[in-house]
Amino acid sequence: MSTIDTILNLKEVILSILFVSGDGIEKSFIAEKLQLSDKEVSKAIEELKMEYNGDKGIHIIEYKNKVQLASNPNYANYISDVLNPIREKSLTRAALETLAIIAYKQPITKLEIEDIRRVNSDYAVQILIDQNMIEVVGRKDAVGKPLLFGTTENFLKRFNIKDVSGLPDYDELLERIKTLRAEDDAEIEQHDGLFKNVDDIEFNEELPDFLKDEDVSKIESDNSDIA
Repeated sequence: MSTIDTILNLKEVILSILFVSGDGIEKSFIAEKLQLSDKEVSKAIEELKMEYNGDKGIHIIEYKNKVQLASNPNYANYISDVLNPIREKSLTRAALETLAIIAYKQPITKLEIEDIRRVNSDYAVQILIDQNMIEVVGRKDAVGKPLLFGTTENFLKRFNIKDVSGLPDYDELLERIKTLRAEDDAEIEQHDGLFKNVDDIEFNEELPDFLKDEDVSKIESDNSDIA
């Protein structure tokens, strides 16, 4: 390939790579394939981040040593109006509350989440899994080996956080989460309860997907022990 002999050219090359990729790419991988140093690539990315910020429609975000193009969150409503995607703002309030708990307490079991919230969290946890905000990260060394949940890379991308050590304080995270909340109450009613509070939902006998392969009797036993 041609030699990338100026920072300007390198910036444009990286920008093109990120555009075509769509997903996040490790900075070290870019450096390796372009036969450049990590320092050179990082410098170009920092300059790109300075150019694409503020009111620009496209931002450069970093998380877990990966870099990616992302739309400006300030324009999310306009994007939704045109593209009408399935968006994270369809999360219920209970799911958002659960997400905040998992973000700060991870890894954490569902029973521990419920111990904090004092309500059943099956629906909230399932919604967060479906939205790729949380994932199973292991099992707790306790009776029944309950599942442990943690946040995903998608969570980091959505809130523009490099890694979990960079979580903002609790109040600031809640403010960020509020940007993904449901429409106002009038619009909620128009959608026939799509954004109902999980506390108002009656659960049937069907287990949520993340519990389909679990020994429910052991889980219930754990719950009785906590009570």
